[in-house]
Amino acid sequence: MRHALIFAAGLGERMRPSTDHTPKPLLHIGGKPLIAWHLEKLAAAGVNYVVINTSHLAEQFPEALGDGSRWGLRIRYAYEGPIPLETGGGMLNALPLLGNEPFLVVSGDVWCDADFGRLPAEPRGLVHLLLTDNPAHHPGGDFRLDATGQVHGDGEPRLTYSGIGVFRRELLDDWAGAVGAAAGADAKPPRFKLRPLLEAAMARGQIAGTHHRGAWTDVGTPQRLAELEDGLRG
Repeated sequence: MRHALIFAAGLGERMRPSTDHTPKPLLHIGGKPLIAWHLEKLAAAGVNYVVINTSHLAEQFPEALGDGSRWGLRIRYAYEGPIPLETGGGMLNALPLLGNEPFLVVSGDVWCDADFGRLPAEPRGLVHLLLTDNPAHHPGGDFRLDATGQVHGDGEPRLTYSGIGVFRRELLDDWAGAVGAAAGADAKPPRFKLRPLLEAAMARGQIAGTHHRGAWTDVGTPQRLAELEDGLRG
């Protein structure tokens, strides 16, 4: 697994006013941009090529990160236009830059201490998701992980999708059938969420996963950003 995709195109609306002038993945945490933590971990895991989806304040990413050489990486930027394409549309937009092999996906607005090198280079089925304990702001979780490592859209207990996983490009082969008439699906380029594709693949038994029991934060609000900063200092 040599390629990775970082989702960094969101508007960061819940983080305003900080994100009025700085994209959320470029906000500093622990003395460096949030996205830099991911780049370091990707390089340590043997990834050498990273595609970063951009939209909001897109010009700041190459200014801050350059070509990735300081991490031993090659970075390419996939601009989505002024309106982000959501996770599914963003992945579809980036596919031409990602090659044919499975690629690691990381949400640019999470912080996690997981070792990316322990994720499978070849997912069993279409996707391998890293799941985490449900945070206080999302107590209901997202998906169920059974004892065999299979992930399901129904049943209990549920865990939260961390925003990190290994994907095969074939997940998007029938994206239109999975999202149906969802708003934005008929736009050019199409704009749609990834979750309907994951749920359709789960129903076919094509999604596996592991439970990460370490630290993970969805840096979605100023309060969570401050709590993470305090935790890293401590």
